[in-house]
Amino acid sequence: MIRFLPLGGADEIGASCFYLNIDGTGILLDCGIHPQKTKTDSLPKFELIQNEPVDFLFISHAHLDHIGALPFLIKKFPHVKVYATKQTLEIAKLTLHNTVRITNEKLTGTSDELLYDHDDIDLLLRSAVEMEYEKANEFIGLRHSTNESIKVTFYDAGHILGSASILIEYQNRRIFYTGDIKLSPQTIMDRAVLPDKPVDVLITESTYAATDSEKVGTIQSEGDKLIKEANRIIHSGGSVLIPVFSLGKMQEILMFLHSKMKGGKLSEANIFTGGISRKLAHLYDLNRYLVNRKFDKIKLSEIEQFNYFDVVNPDYYKRHPSIVLASSGMMIENTMSNKLMKYWLHHKSFGIFIVGYMDLSTPGYQIAQSKQGDEIEIGIDRKIKIKCSINRFHFPSHSTREELLEIAEILKPSRVILIHGEPEGKDWLGYQILKSNPNIKVHSASVENSITLYEDN
Repeated sequence: MIRFLPLGGADEIGASCFYLNIDGTGILLDCGIHPQKTKTDSLPKFELIQNEPVDFLFISHAHLDHIGALPFLIKKFPHVKVYATKQTLEIAKLTLHNTVRITNEKLTGTSDELLYDHDDIDLLLRSAVEMEYEKANEFIGLRHSTNESIKVTFYDAGHILGSASILIEYQNRRIFYTGDIKLSPQTIMDRAVLPDKPVDVLITESTYAATDSEKVGTIQSEGDKLIKEANRIIHSGGSVLIPVFSLGKMQEILMFLHSKMKGGKLSEANIFTGGISRKLAHLYDLNRYLVNRKFDKIKLSEIEQFNYFDVVNPDYYKRHPSIVLASSGMMIENTMSNKLMKYWLHHKSFGIFIVGYMDLSTPGYQIAQSKQGDEIEIGIDRKIKIKCSINRFHFPSHSTREELLEIAEILKPSRVILIHGEPEGKDWLGYQILKSNPNIKVHSASVENSITLYEDN
């Protein structure tokens, strides 16, 4: 029997964690935390598998909504074996250590109580095993009911450095988990790699399935619009704030801006960032020949316009037109992007550029839906009249909905499970898949609801 059970991340973005029971072998796909929730609500529902075998965890990539709950999983299931790409484990070492205090405070409501510490992270990462792209590995759990092994192969997902989609093969059944996947190239990361044979089950993300790609244009057209607006602001003496995730989006946007400056399309200006961005850029540099990467001759950490700050007086940007890449990408309260955003809103010559996904409950979403002249409330602040310009540009690190359909067409599954997206997007994607092939069985996954994929193998 093969059974699929979502523990989190089925119909929203956050706490991605999916359980497969394959004839008594327990496999987890990702183990994330929800960035907008607190206490146990932010964790996957581990209680659903407390009486199940849990043998292996395969991690698709190192964003916290896919790895943030790893220390808690290890506490509950200390014998689980963890597998990921070399790059994902290197990034996880940085990001998990960097968020120890924040994550513990999110879960306990206090900074005095630690549910896990730096030693726990070191221990779990030392025991994790590296997986190579496109190299099949065989696994069998302690309670496996047959002697036939389970083959697992990682494929470059094109999302961020080290990201992987995961192919699981067992008794002539092929199950493909996309993780977060980008089928077309970005500025740095090249397009995702797919298996060269059809699969039986496709477990696919649907992050941008609700977004009409025709309305937002192509990466080329969006990039041209961004450069035009950035030049206008810089020439008028203003500065640009771009909220970005420290991992992935920051490196992509930095390389994009650098290439445009070098090509004479974008006015020369200092680019500032902070947090762990420089360390992550260094990892992108170290691994530039080991992954499917573009611009591999350029080191991000050595780009001459790239400047690192811990704290810079915002008034600096009135005197020196600059471009600031600040996290968090959704401008969550008490982050650098949130603090700078509140300063930016008061200055007519400044601009805020939205380049990524915004959760409905975040300040970033509120800003993204606003325009110059609107009056808004941010957090507990008084109402603020927006004086700066606000622009939204589409720079997706996830597949467009047309690309998600293309993945299904290429892999020709007989069954599709839709995860990691909002209900509207999942409805659109499911309808389009069935429209092109009515014989496919489509499931919209939901947490706690088990799906039996095969009764008898």
